[in-house]
Amino acid sequence: MPSCLRDIRKRSRVALPLTAVAIGLVSFACAADPPSNLPPSASDLILLKSARLCDKKAAFLRGREAALLRRVVWGSGEEVRIAASHSESRAEESFFFDEDGLLVGALFTFPIGLNLKPYPVLRETLSQLKPTLEFYVNVAQVGSRANLDTSALYMTGDEKSTTQYIVLGGADVPSLLLASFSVDPYATLLSPRRKEFLARVGGTDKSKSSLRTDSKGDEDKELFPALQEFARGEAAHLAYCGTRNDDIAVVAYQKAIKHGFSNKVQLAEAYHKLGLALKGKGELEEARDAIQQSLVIQPNRPEVLNNLGDVYKQLGDQEKALKAFEKAVSLRPNYPLARFNLAEAYEAVNPKLAISEYETYLALVEGIPEEADRAALARRRVKALTR
Repeated sequence: MPSCLRDIRKRSRVALPLTAVAIGLVSFACAADPPSNLPPSASDLILLKSARLCDKKAAFLRGREAALLRRVVWGSGEEVRIAASHSESRAEESFFFDEDGLLVGALFTFPIGLNLKPYPVLRETLSQLKPTLEFYVNVAQVGSRANLDTSALYMTGDEKSTTQYIVLGGADVPSLLLASFSVDPYATLLSPRRKEFLARVGGTDKSKSSLRTDSKGDEDKELFPALQEFARGEAAHLAYCGTRNDDIAVVAYQKAIKHGFSNKVQLAEAYHKLGLALKGKGELEEARDAIQQSLVIQPNRPEVLNNLGDVYKQLGDQEKALKAFEKAVSLRPNYPLARFNLAEAYEAVNPKLAISEYETYLALVEGIPEEADRAALARRRVKALTR
């Protein structure tokens, strides 16, 4: 995953292996001025025209002739397919809706490749991005034999989504084979490291399409239902479509755990996020148990320990909260939030240590705008404790 791309795992508080390749959307409602650390994403090839991520399925279907749509099951959700002959983009289009009826992903495939020569802005963007992955895709219908087996995945994105392009050929004669879009949590469902992803590339020889042997990471074999429910939980808990809904999140995380993950990092994170969603509902004892289970599966994760300490604090168990914050800081000394929480916990038992922790926290967050309010509070607490 390119270092310039905002870390999806960090944004969503999820620790996924690098086998998860994100796909997303160019245009998503965010701040007017995008953060400077986002990668280039400008494009003069507009594929999503009358639809946007997070649209409701009923609104999407309204005004579209049912006879021109093919609706099929997509795990617990639904996929709506539109043939190239009837699509706005002249690509083979697929729109993916979760079981709550929200548009969470879109896929555009060009069976014979789309020559990008008429799109200089997109070509310039691609030239500034490093390929995330290289793999074999044999496309029988592409005219130039030189385009065979020279496929590259490019990723870009914004605050809540990423964009993926699969391009055939080199920089001189690029041909777009696929563009895909999704809100971040659903990225793992449309990854080139999953067999069903490459199977969607129209016109390919499926028997010969594969990842290069030198590509980083192995094929992602996690169960689709588990990934889909986890993604649903993330989207609901983190309000990717505008409204946080921990009722949906709890059910989704529980279903993901029931389906099962072979990767213990993903399983531990599912329990962790279940705990946070339960905490959001005010079910603190259940939240504590879920977060503790996460630590049984994968011990010594500072962010999980910090969240466990916060739950203990709300339960009124200050001693266990203090121990959890201390362990989080011991594992990650430069963890600002855990430092702040530890300082608060020390106030009642050791004011001098509280002052020291507040001062350490302030040093760690100096110049970070997002921490301005908490930093102001820390300064007030230091002043009060030194009287």
